[in-house]
Amino acid sequence: MAAMDDVVFLLDVDNTLLDNDRLIADLMQHLAQEFGAARRDSYQAILEQLRTELGYVDYLGAMQRFRLADMRDTRTLLMSAFLIDYPFAGLIYPGVLEAVAHLRQWGRTVILSDGDAVFQPHKIQRSGLWQMVEGRVLIYVHKEQMLDDVTRRYPARHYVMVDDKLSILSAMKKAWGAQLTTVFPRQGHYALDPKNLAAYPAADVAVENFGDLLKQDFSTLLT
Repeated sequence: MAAMDDVVFLLDVDNTLLDNDRLIADLMQHLAQEFGAARRDSYQAILEQLRTELGYVDYLGAMQRFRLADMRDTRTLLMSAFLIDYPFAGLIYPGVLEAVAHLRQWGRTVILSDGDAVFQPHKIQRSGLWQMVEGRVLIYVHKEQMLDDVTRRYPARHYVMVDDKLSILSAMKKAWGAQLTTVFPRQGHYALDPKNLAAYPAADVAVENFGDLLKQDFSTLLT
């Protein structure tokens, strides 16, 4: 079993460390250019359907279903290249690298993300985030249901979770209580949705963007 840390910082990926809304916007623009607005809307509907079924965004799975609608259209074979070759490093929010280095003075940093087993790790690796946390990457389908595995792999006296989804922060706070400090960066469409803001309790700490963590002092967690 790994040695226990005083503090472990758990970092979400999509719309927390990198701008996933921009990735989706670029993908939809590319689909409209290649296939027209109607088929773009068809892909988006499949993507939302899979999100409901699986609990995470499955871009490649949606592409497979999209392809099945017209097997004679060979242009779909090139769509995977758009996703695989996308310049993910350009999606990282300003100040992320500096803020993560700032957090390291108080504890270990670990990526804790939801996602599929192929595209999500590919995105994290190609963006440089995997290297940023020296390979400490956990990807589940519903991470808030896998906290026992998180504690087994990275035991700590106290955890800090940074996530743009209040639903995730609320669920983890219920499970860990005072052992967890929740941090809410107001980035992306989930974080700015008034329904989400009204549906869940506020986080322990809220910042306008991840880079603002450079101004936060977590030294009291070590006392």
